[in-house]
Amino acid sequence: MATDQRPLSPHLQIYRPQLTSVLSITHRISGVVLSAGLVVMVGWLLALAAGPEAYAAFNGVLASVPGIILMVAWTLALFYHLLNGIRHLLWDAGWLLDLRGAYASGWVVVVASLILTLALWGGVL
Repeated sequence: MATDQRPLSPHLQIYRPQLTSVLSITHRISGVVLSAGLVVMVGWLLALAAGPEAYAAFNGVLASVPGIILMVAWTLALFYHLLNGIRHLLWDAGWLLDLRGAYASGWVVVVASLILTLALWGGVL
């Protein structure tokens, strides 16, 4: 039996990234970011329970530039994951399943996530 040297399935290098595939991968990444942020939130609660000194030290870390960047990224991941989850619920209901609807709802999720993050942090920073 002769064997072909071709791959059995197309590789990612063959496909051009599409909005739907990028948003799917980003949804999974945002879930991981939310999990890591939850660990930070638990640390914050433990510092709160440990007393004023531990709480002040933890808040000092969160108020630093890297801490603020991480919190803004966590907030963006939260809004993105939430809105993309709502998008998936709409798909489960049979809405926006056509190509145009999938792309339109994808861009709405991206833009709305950015707007909500900027709106939240615009008043804080």
